[in-house]
Amino acid sequence: MQVLVPIDDSEPARKAVAHAATAYPDADLRLVHIINPSTSMYGDGAVYAYDSLIDARREAAARLFEETRKVAAEHGHDDVATETIVGRPAREIVSVATEENVDLVVIGSHGRSGASRVLLGSVAETVVRQAPVPVTVVR
Repeated sequence: MQVLVPIDDSEPARKAVAHAATAYPDADLRLVHIINPSTSMYGDGAVYAYDSLIDARREAAARLFEETRKVAAEHGHDDVATETIVGRPAREIVSVATEENVDLVVIGSHGRSGASRVLLGSVAETVVRQAPVPVTVVR
């Protein structure tokens, strides 16, 4: 069984890693971090600034993976695969779940509700609606 756990730098994401590691001790855990290139840049230096921004976010993702590997290890899961992808988070998570041999997605929820959920959107909600496999949302 392969369990996909999308992560960001949030407490719900860490809880999702802990849940996946505990609930599925024999599964292959795959942690994925999506870098959202939502920054608009214009002018001659835009390409270099964009590359620099992505590089900095990749470095931050590497640190995040170190932290979340420790979380998984604390819950008995010492071996996890990691991947960083540049793109729109919900779309990329659904794409990985669709194209790879993923059996389950375990994702953290920020617990937004009401107007903030409508205005800000919800990656977890989109993944639940569009993923071709079961999705567990952890709060």
